[in-house]
Amino acid sequence: MEEQFKPDAIIIGTGLAGLTAAMEITNAGKKVLLLDQETKENIGGQAFWSFGGLFLINSPQQRRMGIKDSFELARQDWFGTAEFDRAEDSWPRQWAEAYLKFAADEKYAYVTKLGIKFMFMVGWAERGDGSAHGHGNSVPRFHVSWGTGTGVVQPFIEKAYAAEKNGLLQFKFRHRVTKLITKNNTVTGVSGDILEDDDQERGAETNRNVIDTFAYHAPDVIIASGGLGANHELVRKNWPERLGKAPAHMISGVPAYVDGSMIGIAEAVGAHMINKDRMWHYTEGIQNWNPIWPNHGIRILPGPSSLWFDAKGNRLPAPFLPGFDTLGTLKHIQDSGYSYSWFILTQKIIKKEFALSGSEQNPDITNRDYKLFLKRIFGKKAPGPVEAFKENGVDFIVSDTLSELVHKMNLLTGDNLLNYESIESQIIARDRELDNNFAKDTQVNYIRSTRKYLGDRLGRVSSPHKILDPKNGPLIAVRLHILTRKTLGGLKTNLDGQVLTTNDETIEGLYAVGEVAGFGGGGMHGYRALEGTFLGGCIFSGMKAGRHIAGKAHRP
Repeated sequence: MEEQFKPDAIIIGTGLAGLTAAMEITNAGKKVLLLDQETKENIGGQAFWSFGGLFLINSPQQRRMGIKDSFELARQDWFGTAEFDRAEDSWPRQWAEAYLKFAADEKYAYVTKLGIKFMFMVGWAERGDGSAHGHGNSVPRFHVSWGTGTGVVQPFIEKAYAAEKNGLLQFKFRHRVTKLITKNNTVTGVSGDILEDDDQERGAETNRNVIDTFAYHAPDVIIASGGLGANHELVRKNWPERLGKAPAHMISGVPAYVDGSMIGIAEAVGAHMINKDRMWHYTEGIQNWNPIWPNHGIRILPGPSSLWFDAKGNRLPAPFLPGFDTLGTLKHIQDSGYSYSWFILTQKIIKKEFALSGSEQNPDITNRDYKLFLKRIFGKKAPGPVEAFKENGVDFIVSDTLSELVHKMNLLTGDNLLNYESIESQIIARDRELDNNFAKDTQVNYIRSTRKYLGDRLGRVSSPHKILDPKNGPLIAVRLHILTRKTLGGLKTNLDGQVLTTNDETIEGLYAVGEVAGFGGGGMHGYRALEGTFLGGCIFSGMKAGRHIAGKAHRP
């Protein structure tokens, strides 16, 4: 292969970060070899399965919706959320500053020039802990791609195939890297196993049958292999005490190949993996009734109206409300002694407020179907995939009466922890708060406040109503699991994406991008994320490393 095609760079991983780097390098006329242990069907990686949200600052969509955003406000939110407090946060801080400038300036033009389009309504994710200077988005910044995650990755995939046609790129699927080749403290190539081909559909677990080995060389190697969300053993090993006890049971929000194996391989040549204890897992996971990968879970993207109870039937206090503070809520749930919790809501709420994360769970947006999207906004039922989960999902319970609902909730878990009278009294107390246009219940007041934003009023937040009023029913309970997802720590890199050692020395010839680099620097999010920053982090870090390699003098 190398006699005919001498790559200027080898990229490990055909996800969004790797594809972005490949685009930048091939745009400069240099050659790229793209390796992936999975099949061709999995090109695009995890980003393909995502809801397609991108974090933007002062975008045209925000301005049209009357949202006044700024770099200064976004920086306040980011750093209040990240809470950088470690000596090793030096590079993550610099990456955060650089990413915020990118999100406020070049990012919108960069992605729209590729053909990525956004929905007119801007979502409001991670609404925060209730303090102006602390965690959370002060304004809506979650821009959903018209086409979800598939719409985000498709232009990059097309660029890769165009480069392949022009002789600037080669793909090698089913190539699993097991070693970085070094010479004189410089990474000069990769070696590993060639795996037997597999005809599994995208996302499904593939075989690990080794049929041959390989070794390829290039001046630069980019690791773009993703995180470790499917490796629950590693998740538990790195689980921080500050989030409570590691869950005994978790479901996976990512395919089985997201195993973190390249982290150890990089560490073997001196790479410094930092912030291993920083991670991003969701509390609103449900078991997929139609799974694609092992232990497949889906995240509910909730509006703010569902009542949230722990496993013992205690209503979660503010700011642990739906969509507010992911990791704060995670700790609160774990402190209850159980790793599951409950939503109790009405049909009126599920119709307006429930969305499911994932391109396959949003056919209207993924397929750019305007008619189906309008049905989501104005129809009498929840979106089709939500109704399918309500009918088929093991975690969903529907009933006309609260007593029957609580009885079925106890039967589902077998723990018999829920007391009907206690839950009834908590819901009645909440419902009484709606008798006036003012109240002391934080959740009720927030629902009223957030509907001042047109995007929430139109398509995200149900009008305030009493949970126990039969006209709003039937009643619905949803058992929620901890859902593994993102690795916030990663391989430490400088602003060009070059991997660094414990002494901050550059490992020549080695780069890391995307989730394996903590989306930049080894953890540019700090302890928490504002959402919409994961896909954007893949694009930004891939762009930075790709441009650095593209700008190097050509090999003689």
